[in-house]
This record gives sequence, C-alpha cells and structure tokens, in this order.
Amino acid sequence: MPATYEAQGLLTFTIAILVYFVGAGLNSVIAPLRRWNIPEAVTGGLLAATCTLVAYRVFGLAISFDLAARDMLLLYFFTGIGLNARLADLVTGGKPLAILLGLTVVYLGVQNGVAVGASAVVGLPEGMGPLLGSVSLIGGHGTTIAWAPLISERFGLTNALEVGIASATLGLVLASVVGGPVAGVLINRFKLRSDEILAPMVGLPEDDVGPEAGKVTYNNILSVLLVLNMVILIAYGLEDVVEMTGIKLPMFVVCLLVAIIVTNTVPAILGRGAWGVAWPARTSALALISDLSLKIFLAMSLMSMQLWTLGGIGPMLAVVLGLQTVVAVAYILFVVFPAMGGSYQAAVISAGFTGISLGATPTAIANMTAVTKTHGPAPTAFIILPLVSAFFIDIANAIVIGFMIR
Repeated sequence: MPATYEAQGLLTFTIAILVYFVGAGLNSVIAPLRRWNIPEAVTGGLLAATCTLVAYRVFGLAISFDLAARDMLLLYFFTGIGLNARLADLVTGGKPLAILLGLTVVYLGVQNGVAVGASAVVGLPEGMGPLLGSVSLIGGHGTTIAWAPLISERFGLTNALEVGIASATLGLVLASVVGGPVAGVLINRFKLRSDEILAPMVGLPEDDVGPEAGKVTYNNILSVLLVLNMVILIAYGLEDVVEMTGIKLPMFVVCLLVAIIVTNTVPAILGRGAWGVAWPARTSALALISDLSLKIFLAMSLMSMQLWTLGGIGPMLAVVLGLQTVVAVAYILFVVFPAMGGSYQAAVISAGFTGISLGATPTAIANMTAVTKTHGPAPTAFIILPLVSAFFIDIANAIVIGFMIR
C-alpha cells in the first residue's frame, strides 16, 4: 500500500472503479445476473471480497482499504435524491409513506421475534437475539456498533460486537442479492410497468443516447457539483442545531432533508437559472453523478468486507439469518407488496424493503436503482423509502432495542 494517506484513499477509489467494471463485465455475460437485477457493484464487490478471503486463507494477508471517500459519495447521492424531490411528489407520497412506516414498524417486531425464537432453538446464549434481529439487520453496522457495548454489559457477552458485525455484514450481502429477484418476480408475475415519463432521477442508461438521456456538458456537471456542495455545506452547518433537538440523524439524512427544502424554495425565489447556474433537479447531469456516487459507494462497501472474520461464528448464525431471509421475503411478497398497492411502484419499494429488512439504506436504493434502470422510473419510491429507512425507523428501532435489553 502507498505510504501516504492521500495515496491510500486514491488507490481504494481506483480499485472500487475497477471492481465495478469487473461486475459490469460479469453481468453482461451471465444472463441470470441481469435477469435478477443484481447491481454491477454488488457482483464485483462480492467477487473482490471473496478474493481478499482467499488471500487471507492461502497467504495470511489481511487486506483492508481506506474508505474515507465512501461517506462523501453517500452524501452526494442522498443530496441528489433530495434535490429531485418536488412538494407535489411528497404530498402524493404522504399516504404511502405512512403505510410503509407502519409496515416497517410491524416488521421490527416480527424480525426480533424470529431472532429471539431461532436463537433459543439453536442454543445461542441469551442476548444474541437482539444482535441477530433489528440491531444488526434493520439497524445495520452503525446501530450495531452503538448498542453492542450495552448488550455485552447487560448479558455478559464478550463477543457481542463481533457477532453483531458479522450479522450486519451477511445481512448486507443477502439484501443485495435478494432485492432484485424479488422485484423481478412481482413485475413478471403481475405484468407491471412504469407509467412515469420523467427525466432520469437516478439510474442513467449506460448508453447515453436517445431523448431520455438529455444533454450532459461540463457546464451542467459543474452546476450540479456546485449546488450539491452548497447543500452539503448547509447541512454540516446545521449539524449542531440537529443535535440540540436530541434526535440522532445520520449526516446523509440531514443532507436529504436540507436538499428537499432548498429545491422547493430557491428556484421559486431566484429562478431556475440564476447567475447562469441551471438548477440541477431531474437533469441527466445530476442522475449521472448520483448513479456514479451510489455505484462506487456500494463497490467500496462490499469489496472491503473481511469475510474471514465470520469464520468463528459457526453454522448457527447462518441458520438464523437464513430464516430471517425467508421471513423477510415472505413478508415482502404477501404483506408489503399488496399493502403498497400491488403496482409497479410497490414492486420497486419491495426491492428496496430488502435493504430495510436485511441490509442498509444504500443497499435498498441500489436495489431500486437496478430495477428502475431496466423497467422505468418510480419517483415516489425514491422519496418515501429513504425517509422511512434512514429517519423514522431509526427512532422506532432505538425504542424497541432499549425495551429488549432492559
């Protein structure tokens, strides 16, 4: 590895791009990967993680990556999602947002019930239940790191953090693999299609041709970067204000909310082309940057998984997570999809719900992006699902976890 911090970060970023292209190449020659809507970054990222596992097992090399750039890519992506949000879409999404939130809260109870019951059946110690439930799966790595010390102290588990991280990591993989096929089954079974005719929000076609691609110039790209950076800087400036409310919000959620406010006020006040800077909402340039950010973020996340750390957990973890996956898929097919209206939007949300139930918000968005690239836009899904999975559900999950470990 290069000696300097900057060079390490650049090397990681470069490898992530290479990993994406490897995944894209595999998807182009392996038809089931395309049919199941597996994101290219997932294909390449899982292959890279497998290679690092082989390097560890065969040569004793514990390969790690500098992931400093990853968080900034996530901020770009969710700021872009916020800039594309129109008040009319949010009003339209009010009822679906409430329904999806209710479904997710109910699933919190289902997931933890499965975790506690399955852990008891396979003989895992008390306290493992929460770690194999909403702490690591709905909560993800961040929630796991936050709660593991308390669970360890409460139940006397010396390996609480390792078990939680292993569960969150495997959940991320399962969510990445399952989401596309779930949506594909629903779309094909009910012959669904998108009724939206919109400029791209995310998921720009690989071949930038045709009227749907729009015009991308260096001026457009610079305008997008300027607006994205200004919104992110405003969000950072409000970080202390948000903390004073007592609500714990990830920075990407703050960026999302600030972007929604800005995009629905600034163009109305100053016009969409003030000072020669075109407002980037729903333009091909913004779709391009959002897509790039998400793909490289996901490639970095998956290629950096150290799969060898899962070896000591044993088959019991696989049994519990396998059962969680079956329950999640059943809940999506028989509860989430019909409750959300049984439409194309509902099928896209179903792909994203795998990220809520098993992985993380970026995984959910990546799954939905892969589906919409093939089958057409679903704007409501891209607005309501991040708000549920990255904002409301974190509050509900904290309450549930606190009750479980009390």
